[in-house]
Amino acid sequence: MRCSYFDAGVCRSCGWMGQPYDEQLAAKERHCRDLLAAHDPHWLPTVASTPEGFRTKAKMVVGGSLDAPTLGILDADGHGVDLRSCGLYPADLRAAFPALADFVTRAAIEPYDVPTRRGELKHVLVTQAPDGALMVRFVLRSQEPVARIRKHLPSLLVELPQVRVVAANILPEHKAVLEGALEIALTEQQSLTMDVAGVPLHLRPRSFFQTNTAVTAELYGQARDWVAATGARTLWDLYCGVGGFALHAGAAHVVGVETSEEAVASARATAAATGHPDARFVAADATTWALASAPAEAPDLVVVNPPRRGIGADLAAWLDSSDVPHVVYSSCNAVSLAADLAAMPALAVREARVFDMFPQTTHYEVAVLLERV
Repeated sequence: MRCSYFDAGVCRSCGWMGQPYDEQLAAKERHCRDLLAAHDPHWLPTVASTPEGFRTKAKMVVGGSLDAPTLGILDADGHGVDLRSCGLYPADLRAAFPALADFVTRAAIEPYDVPTRRGELKHVLVTQAPDGALMVRFVLRSQEPVARIRKHLPSLLVELPQVRVVAANILPEHKAVLEGALEIALTEQQSLTMDVAGVPLHLRPRSFFQTNTAVTAELYGQARDWVAATGARTLWDLYCGVGGFALHAGAAHVVGVETSEEAVASARATAAATGHPDARFVAADATTWALASAPAEAPDLVVVNPPRRGIGADLAAWLDSSDVPHVVYSSCNAVSLAADLAAMPALAVREARVFDMFPQTTHYEVAVLLERV
């Protein structure tokens, strides 16, 4: 893949831009195999991505001026760099960016200027469903522009009829985070339906979802196959997000645990819509819940899909000493995965697979099937 922004030096977010894709995959495989070499798993073929047009979630920093807003990133001085033509996004998602920039001007939402700490609009967050529907979120410093956004929203919905969900998120603090705690719904529909491998997941604002939907479907499918191979009927999905693993797994009885209330609400909505009466979702810290809720009879299988830091010593120790016969561990950081596996010697790594969620970068996802020995 070639990128004019990278070649011009205005964006270096993709560190491997220009490197042949087969070389990227080979390097990721070597990195992961080296980290897990001591466990000697059976390696399944790596799941490749399309090298461009794969990102279905755009996190656009807003800069520039009211008359000429930029959507993209900030440079070293905190000024906006426009990346509306970034090739990582599908063409139909990119096609929405000009209308969103025009809406910023029309609704008079002044871009936030980081150096002076003035202005209102910090980010525009756009998520695209497999059917092309969009969720648009405006991250604001205050609620002051909300009335103008409401006033002009009908014109945006005419210009972009694929938009289903619009919300305003309030982030008053001057700090490098993506969003704040307050979300204001601006459309009647408040969740985007993400049909992934035949399961219509409901995605509400402030709910995490992988940015590469096609490879995510492959990841959920692999977990489903592992669950089926073990014959597991009871399953815990820790760090469950919107319930992707739990609701694809095919186990008769599942419990999902996630700290995000919005994600749990999304998972419950999907479970109700798809007829999963035995799926239960709990808003709680995964480690605290697992240690406090361990029943006399452990579940047949536990899925863990933690953030980059991994599951940590406490949960690893509990899993190692528990009676859980199988664990599926999905990791976005093979370094922390290797550390967690070292803390669980009673669980052997039977199979492993790399999933390339993030072409043009060093990052990837890896999933492993663990079995008690």
